[in-house]
Amino acid sequence: MNNKRTHQPKQQSGITMEMGQTFPLTIKRLGINGEGVGYFKKQVVFVYGALPGEEVVAKVTKLHAKFAEAEIKKIRKASPHRVKAPCPYFGKCGGCQLQHLDYQQQLKEKRDILIQALERHTKFDLSKLEIRPTIGMDNPWEYRNKSQFQVGKQNGKVVAGLYGLNTHQLVAIDHCMVQTPATDRATQGVKQILQDFKVEPYDERKRQGLVKNIVTRAGIETGEVQVVIVTEKEAFPRKDLIADEIMKRHPDVKSIVQNINPGKNSMIFGDKSVKLKGKDTIDEKLGALSFGLSPRAFFQLNPEQTNKLYNEVKNAAALTGKEKIADAYCGVGTIGLWLADGAKEIRGMDVIEASIQDANKNAKNHNINATYVTGTAEHWLPKWTKEGWKPDVVVVDPPRTGCDRTLLDTIKKVKPKKFIYVSCNPSTLAKDLEYLAKEYKVEYMQPVDMFPQTAHVECVVQLVLEEGN
Repeated sequence: MNNKRTHQPKQQSGITMEMGQTFPLTIKRLGINGEGVGYFKKQVVFVYGALPGEEVVAKVTKLHAKFAEAEIKKIRKASPHRVKAPCPYFGKCGGCQLQHLDYQQQLKEKRDILIQALERHTKFDLSKLEIRPTIGMDNPWEYRNKSQFQVGKQNGKVVAGLYGLNTHQLVAIDHCMVQTPATDRATQGVKQILQDFKVEPYDERKRQGLVKNIVTRAGIETGEVQVVIVTEKEAFPRKDLIADEIMKRHPDVKSIVQNINPGKNSMIFGDKSVKLKGKDTIDEKLGALSFGLSPRAFFQLNPEQTNKLYNEVKNAAALTGKEKIADAYCGVGTIGLWLADGAKEIRGMDVIEASIQDANKNAKNHNINATYVTGTAEHWLPKWTKEGWKPDVVVVDPPRTGCDRTLLDTIKKVKPKKFIYVSCNPSTLAKDLEYLAKEYKVEYMQPVDMFPQTAHVECVVQLVLEEGN
């Protein structure tokens, strides 16, 4: 979740601060990871837990080549927007970064994080750029429809939780305030059943035990829940009895899957999955669309905000029913299918074969004129253009790394009239917009808060082909 900074214990050239040094600091803004940013003798200091406008006494905890990290020793002047974080795990588990900031102010700061990225990575005149207020939630809690908790043992009991911020220490969580109640109940229930059946969590250091993770996903509209138990090896004693017990105690669980992930790695899932009980997938609805979700299928984590996000994409596309749309990084086809009622034809591509199979299945189930193919946009867009099929609108929703440079070069060559960019990383978004600046004009930017209480911000950007290109 965080952009981790590597620990460099020795003092680096350019930084005159020392480890453990304390000094007064005024916090100017929020950093991309939700930390407060101040300047001590023109040197950048990141202070975890500090808020813009605050005056604090900071203590240096890490030194880097161009900046320092610090902790708060004392708050001399608190922000008027500072609130008491309601969650007992806040500041420990690393899942949320902004619970101590009033929600309406969170929305303003997220817009500012976007502006900072544009200032850092582009030459745009921001006074002429329309950057709209962030679209938030009425209730910014209990919104995540998927939970991925590590499993461990503490004081002889099975626990489930998240690793602490920048550590490998498991923080046991009995109730997560940003998870939907259905996923939270299922996770806690499975944890208890593993305890009752004396199933040992996997211990990385000793290379012993079985269960690594409990992954739960809920269909918010349908009420169906899926449980995935990730194990280190395939042999899973009494797995049928355990699956029966989960469904007995939790009738909303409709699918139970074992995923096998051997060895030591940072990935949650391994390559092999085995259904233990119930259905292969759970059903979910998004607007008028229905989707079958398998354990590995990508699906937005906040359905309420996804409706708003996709409607912003639709507004940006401004379709008349005549447009041909290319949906790059299409996943299971959600954005393309959302736009389909206003388009002439949808074509999409993704490098993940399983996603493309799901996308074509979803299009067929909804009788939508859409074709999805496996591969990259930089391969398919020139091929289709050569064959006489040129998109009027291209939509992208890339991973945090942003768009592949060859894709942006392809956009410059194919020249769709509109390019709609859905971003989850302001920094890579800004760099990509700067790269397209000669060919495409940024009409407006619409930030959307998909993850309240965290520093993440999504954005929908409408780009229009400049005249003469």
